[in-house]
This record gives sequence, structure tokens and C-alpha cells, in this order.
Amino acid sequence: MSTAAKVIADDTEALSVAAALADGFQAEASRRDAERRLPREELELLSASGLLAVTVPAEHGGADVRQETLAEIFRLLASADASLAQIPQSHFVYVNVIRRQGTSEQRKFFFGEVLAGRRFGNAQSEAGTKHVQDIRTRLEPRPDGSYVLTGVKHYSTGALFADWIPVLARTEDETLHVAYVPRDADGVTVVDDWDGMGQRTTASGTVRLDAVPVPADRIVPHHLTFQSPQLHGAIAQLLHTAIDAGIASGALPEAVEFVRTESRPWFESGVETAAEDPLLIQRFGELAIRVRATEALLGAAARAVDAARADLTEASAAEASIAVAAAKAYAATTAVEVSAALFEVSGTRSALNSLNLHRHWRDARTHTLHDPARWKVQHIGRYVLNGTLPPRHGLL
Repeated sequence: MSTAAKVIADDTEALSVAAALADGFQAEASRRDAERRLPREELELLSASGLLAVTVPAEHGGADVRQETLAEIFRLLASADASLAQIPQSHFVYVNVIRRQGTSEQRKFFFGEVLAGRRFGNAQSEAGTKHVQDIRTRLEPRPDGSYVLTGVKHYSTGALFADWIPVLARTEDETLHVAYVPRDADGVTVVDDWDGMGQRTTASGTVRLDAVPVPADRIVPHHLTFQSPQLHGAIAQLLHTAIDAGIASGALPEAVEFVRTESRPWFESGVETAAEDPLLIQRFGELAIRVRATEALLGAAARAVDAARADLTEASAAEASIAVAAAKAYAATTAVEVSAALFEVSGTRSALNSLNLHRHWRDARTHTLHDPARWKVQHIGRYVLNGTLPPRHGLL
């Protein structure tokens, strides 16, 4: 970080700053995607804006905004550039881990880092393992009380641009911990080998950890998070939901603009402009309803999380997880449908590669693969029909 970060005072200021940043980020978003130009300058602006510190608790000098506000911040950013919005998602998740399980000394240190504009990345997922929770990266103790970290991580969104890389790893007793490792620490290699068809500028590549030394006070016992009612998964999934909602709310205006200015009416319609075609009017109405419903579900889910934060019980945590799961399942289908319908309503010319209108669909299709909506629907059904509380595995 080269620029001192602003400290945002409250929810209103946070939303105002996010809206202004989103407006600026949108201008070059298509070109960044087309050229796979990584958003280093934009991330510096994001850090300097103070937005990355808006969830720092008030007692540590942060605004501690509502989750409803945080979700709207992500929706605004994603409507401008879904890659750029994806990069800080893990940042807020791992700030939340510090809040939940960090010692007072760890909270003081890391919240200070965040307020200064430092960015957290992530080194979480692993390829070639049995499933997503089969974490094989190891934290091995040394005689002096410190640890050595060894493993290989994939889909490490944000790591390339991070000041700190939170690493998910297991200790000797197989419990899950998060090690907060400096991006430039000895033994850390971040490889920009992400070649996804969508979210092309997230640099979600590989992190190699070769006997990385980690002091004991940079390790947090993440497994404790899931031993009592928690909102870790609900908050993480809420931000993913906001990204999907943002993709949809960004694609729809592009379709509107294209139809108004570029599309020709179908000859059988008998109208002078495409915007007067009654069949297109009908389809735009349907798409607008889906986008509005998605945004409403996102807001309702965020408010459920805020309510659970204020009074965290088994029941309130479950209700928050289910509300987020419902919003996420709906938002995922909306993002894909609206970004695909952009071509349906716009006509043949919209498929030109030079226009890059397909970035919305590519982003939606890529982002919605993070975790399967079908399992969310399963947990919703079990909750509604049998009163079965959702699992505490951090992905719901």
C-alpha cells in the first residue's frame, strides 16, 4: 500500500463511496476483461477508499456496517465489474474470522492493518482432493513454538494482489486453522495461472507454500467457529449472492441501451424501433421482475444475517443461513438468465466478439459454479418440511 486509507464513518458514507467507485470502475471494465488487464490501480483505489475496513468493529475504529450495507456494496461493485467485486470477497470473510476467533492481540493488530488499507487474499481451495473440505495443507509445529506451512492451493482469488494471504490448513490433530501469511513471506509463490472463461481479471491462480515459517500469533483456530451457532458461511455466501445480483443488474441496462440504440425491429412487428416491439417489451418486463426479485431476496437475506448478529442463537443462525441460501439459489439462475437473455433481446449483432457483451454471461456462468445451488435447495426443503437445521460447514 502506497496511499493512506480513508476511514469511513458509517453505512451512508460506505454506500456513497461504493457507488462512486463503481461508476469509475465501469468505464474500463470491458476493456480490462478483453485484454485481461489486471486491476492493480483499481484495487489501490479500493484500498484507499476505506471500503475494505467497513466491517472493522467500532471499538477498533471501524464503521462496523450492517451486512445489508456490505451486500449492497458488493452488488454495486459487481454491477460494474464482476471480477473486481470478486477479489475482496475473501478479504471480508477472513476479516470476519479474526473477529470471531482472533485473540485480543490478533484483533488489534489485524484490524489495524485493515484500517490502513491492507488487503487479505485467500489460499483456501485445493485441486485433486476428494472434495472441497478435504484440506491437505499442513501446519507443523517447530520446537520454538512457531509453525511451518506446506501445501498447494488453487483458485486463490485475491492472493496475487494481497498484503496478507489467509491460508486454510490442518494441524497435527487434523483441526482446521487459518494462518495469516505475508504475501512476500519466504516460501510463498503466487502464480498467475488462472485461465477461466469468466471473471478473467481476478487472477485466481495457484499459491505454493514451501516450508513457510508462521509465528504462533498469526494462526487462528478456525475449527472453533463451527462448534456453536455461527454466521461464517451465511456471510460468505451473502457476498457471493450480491455478486450474482450485481452481474444481473449490470447486464440488464446494457441490454436496454443496445436495444434502444443498435437493435432493429423484427419486420413482422410493424413498429419503427426495436424498443417498441411488444414481444421485446414483454421480455424486458420479465427480466426486470427477476432482477427486482433477486435484489429483494438479497436484501431480505442480509437483514436476516443482521438480525442473527444482534441475537445469535441456533434458531437465528439457521434462519439466516436459509435466507441466504434461498437468495443465492435464485440469484444464480437470475445472473445466468439475464446475461444470456441480453443476446436474445439484442439480436445478431450483439454476438460480435468486439463488443464483448458476452462478458456478463461468462462472469455469471463462472461465478455461479462456486458451489451447487441444488444443495442449497435441499437444505431449504429439509428446513421447511422437517425443521432440520442447516449444517455448520461454512458453505451455507
